[in-house]
Amino acid sequence: MFERFFKNRYGYSRWDGTQQIEGLDADDILKALSDDYMESGNLQQALKRLMQDGMRSDDGRRTMGLRELMERMREQRNQQLNRYNMASGVMDDLREKLEEIKQLEREGIQRRLDGEQSGPQETQQAGQQPEAGAQGQEGQQQPSGGQHQQDQAGQKGQAGQPAGENDDDLTPEQKRKMLEIIAKRKQDYLDKLPEDIPGQVKGLSEYDFMDDQAREKFKELMDSLQQQMMQQFFQGMQQSLQNMTPEDIAKMREMIRDLNKMLRERQEGKEPDFDAFMQKHGEYFPGVNSLDDLIEQMQQQMAAMQGIMDNLSPEQREELQNLMEQLMGDDRIRVDMMELAQNLEAVAPTEGMRTRFNFRGDESLPFNEAMRMMSRLQQMEGLEDQFSEARRMDNLEAIDSEKVKELLGDEEFQSVEQLKELMKMLEEAGYIQKRGKRWELTARGIRKIGQKALQDIFNKLKRDGFGRHVSPFRGVGGERTDESKAYQFGDPFLLDLEKTLMNALHRRGTGTPVGLQKEDFEVYRTEFTTQSSTVLMIDMSLSMIYNGCQPAAKKVAVALESLIRSQFPRDNLYIVGFSRIAQEFKPNELIEMSTLDNQQGTNMAHGLMLSRQLLARHRGVNKQIIMITDGGPTVWYEDGEWRFNWPYNHLAEQQTLLEAQRCTREGITINTFMLEDDNWMIAFVNQMSQINHGRTFYADKNNLGEYLLVDYLNSKRKFVS
Repeated sequence: MFERFFKNRYGYSRWDGTQQIEGLDADDILKALSDDYMESGNLQQALKRLMQDGMRSDDGRRTMGLRELMERMREQRNQQLNRYNMASGVMDDLREKLEEIKQLEREGIQRRLDGEQSGPQETQQAGQQPEAGAQGQEGQQQPSGGQHQQDQAGQKGQAGQPAGENDDDLTPEQKRKMLEIIAKRKQDYLDKLPEDIPGQVKGLSEYDFMDDQAREKFKELMDSLQQQMMQQFFQGMQQSLQNMTPEDIAKMREMIRDLNKMLRERQEGKEPDFDAFMQKHGEYFPGVNSLDDLIEQMQQQMAAMQGIMDNLSPEQREELQNLMEQLMGDDRIRVDMMELAQNLEAVAPTEGMRTRFNFRGDESLPFNEAMRMMSRLQQMEGLEDQFSEARRMDNLEAIDSEKVKELLGDEEFQSVEQLKELMKMLEEAGYIQKRGKRWELTARGIRKIGQKALQDIFNKLKRDGFGRHVSPFRGVGGERTDESKAYQFGDPFLLDLEKTLMNALHRRGTGTPVGLQKEDFEVYRTEFTTQSSTVLMIDMSLSMIYNGCQPAAKKVAVALESLIRSQFPRDNLYIVGFSRIAQEFKPNELIEMSTLDNQQGTNMAHGLMLSRQLLARHRGVNKQIIMITDGGPTVWYEDGEWRFNWPYNHLAEQQTLLEAQRCTREGITINTFMLEDDNWMIAFVNQMSQINHGRTFYADKNNLGEYLLVDYLNSKRKFVS
C-alpha cells in the first residue's frame, strides 16, 4: 500500500570520481572555439587548437586535448623508465632466484646433517619410517640406509663413485659418515656451478636435491620460464614443455607447422584458411578474430622479447639466448620456432618498432613482468605516433581509442571519443559545413557565436547598468508592453479587456448586462522604438594588436551585430575598419577579421568619410558612429595619396576634425571609446566632441562591451504613455 510513496525515490552520494556524466554538446564545443575563431578569423586553426588544447564547459565538464593526452602518456612512460633497470634487471632477478634455490638446498643439507648428529633415536620420533628415495624435510627425518643409497646414486655422475650396495648392514656411525661425505660432495657441486645463468640452470637440472622446498622452487622456476618463453609466441600457453604429455607436444608441433604454412601462403599472396586453423588450434590464440590480429599479437610479443634483448649487455644477451635454447629442449620444436620467427619477420617486419629505452631505475623485474612492461612501452610509442599524426594531419580517426583505454584509462578514452565526435556534432547541429576540404561556419553558427559574444558582455553588466546615458525621445513606431493604464484620448486602442470589465464590475457590482463607462476602459502601455542607423568604426592599426585591444573590439562588434539582428531587425549596422585606409566589412566577413587585416596607421579621416557616406543612404533621424580606437589620427591625404607619420601630424588632425564637422551638419553623432589616455589623445578627442556634441568614454579594453552596449540599448527605448 505504501508503494506509491516510494516509487520515485532517488539516492544521492558524494562525488568520488567514478560516476559518469554526459559529455559535451555542440553548443559547448562552439563556445569553446568562438573566442579563438574571432581572434584569428580562421576556423581551421581554431578547430585544430581546440583539438590540441581540449575544452571545458561552463558546468565543469571537460575534454582533454591531444597535447594533454600525450603529456599523460609520456608521464606514465617516464615513471616506468625511472623505476626499473632493464639492462640488468631481468638477469639479476633470475640470478637472485637461483641463489635463493641454492641457499635453500644448502640449508636443507645442513638440517639433514644436524638431524643425523642428534642420534637415530630422535630420527625414529619423526613419525615416519624411512623409505628408499625419500628426502629429509626440515630436519624431521633422518636418512636411512636406503636414503644413503639414493643420495649416492643421485650423485654418481657428480662425484664419480658408486652408491653402497648394502647400506642396511651399516652401523649408525657409518651411515652418519656416509651422509657427511654425500653432503660435502653436494656442497662442492653447488659451489662449483658455473657463473652464467644457463650453466647454473643446466647444472641444477642434473642435480638431485636433498631439500624438498628447493626442488619445488627450481621446478616452479623452470616451468615459469618455459611457459613465458612459449608465450612470446602463443598467448594461450598455460603449461610448460616440461609438463606436457607426448600428445600435447605432438599437437603443439602440428600447430607450429600449420601456422608456418599459413604465413608462407600469406607471403605468396594467397588467402590462408584462417577459420579452419582456429577451429583446430584456437586455444593457443584467445581473442584473435583474423589472421591480421594473430600476426599483430605475435609481432607485439616478439618485439617485446627483442626489446628485452636489446636493453641487455652483449654478455647478458648471450646468456638469455642460451637459456632460451636450453629451455626449448626439443630440437624439432626449436627448428620450427626459428622458422616461425623468420616467417613473421617477413610478413610483419618489426624494424620500425622501438626496442631500446633509456631505463634509469634500480628495481629489477621478473621475466614475465619485463615482457609485459616492454610490450606496454612499445605500444605507447605507437600510440604517441598516432597522436602526432592526428595533430599533424587533423585526422583523429588515426587514434586507436581502445588502445588509449587499455594504456591510459577511461577518462582519456572518453576524451578521445569526444574529440572524434566533435566535427560530427557541430555538423549535425548545423553550425558548420564542409566546402571541399575545408570546414566553414554556417549562418546559424555565426549567429551562435554572436550570441555567445553578446552573453559574455552582458554577464559583466550590473543590474542598475541601464539608464545612465541620455536617450532622445523620437521614433517611427510603437510596441505593446505588459503594463496597462486608463485610456486617454489619442492613446492607441490596445484594449486590456480583463481590467476593463473588472473596473465596470467594481463600479456597479455584479449582474448583466455589464454597462461600460469611458472611465472603465484600460489600454496597454506602448513604448516607441526608434529606428537607428549605426556605423561601428574599429581601429585596425598595428597598435591595437600590440596593446591587446583588437580581440575586445572585435567581440563588441560581433555582439552588437548579433544584438541588432535579433532584437532590432529594422536597424541598420555597418562595420568600418580603418588603419592605413578605411574599408567596409560585411556582417558575414566580420567574424573572419584577423590580425592579418591590421596595417600601419590610424586613418580616422577616411573612416569618418566612409561612415558618413554609408549613413547617407538612410533618411532616419537616428544616425550615429561608434568609434573604438587606442590612438589619434596619423594618416592624411596629400597630393593624391594617403600619407602616414608618427607620432602626430597637424594635417591628419585637421582633416579628421573637418570630417567630424561634416558629420555634425548631417545629424550624425560620434561616440568615441578611447582605450588609451595620454594627454595628446585626450585633447584631440575633446576637440572632436566639442564639434560634434557626441560623447567620449575612456574605457578599459576588458570593460569596453559594457559601456558600448548599454549606451546603444538606452538609445532605443523610452516610455511614452
